[in-house]
Amino acid sequence: MLIFGGEELSDFDSENTASPAQRTRLNPEQMKPLLAQICTKHEWKLIEDHHIEATFLFDDFLGALGFVNSAGEVCEQENHHANFELGWGRVKVIIWTHDVDGLTDADFVLATKISDV
Repeated sequence: MLIFGGEELSDFDSENTASPAQRTRLNPEQMKPLLAQICTKHEWKLIEDHHIEATFLFDDFLGALGFVNSAGEVCEQENHHANFELGWGRVKVIIWTHDVDGLTDADFVLATKISDV
C-alpha cells in the first residue's frame, strides 16, 4: 500500500479515471516518501528526479523473459507502460510518465505492482 497526501495509492487507478497523461508531475520532495515505500519490496532508484529504475535478477534468460511478459501484462492492465531492458538473467525496468516528462503517482503504483510480479 502506497500513501501519498493521506490517500492510499494501491487502488488509485481503479478509483481515478485520469490517465497518466492527466496526472501532475511530482516534485522531488513528493517523490522521496513514495520511493522509500516502494523500496520495501525491491530496490528502486530515483534517477535525476526524472524516472525510477530497478534491476531484477534471474537464473537464466527464460526466467527474465517470463518476468518481462508478466510485468508487461501489468502495464497493459494499468494502461501505463514501463521500458524494459532484457538480458541474460536480468531485466532493468525504467518508469516515468512520458507525457509530463517526469514522475507521477501512477509511476510509483506501477513500480509496486511490478515488484509483486
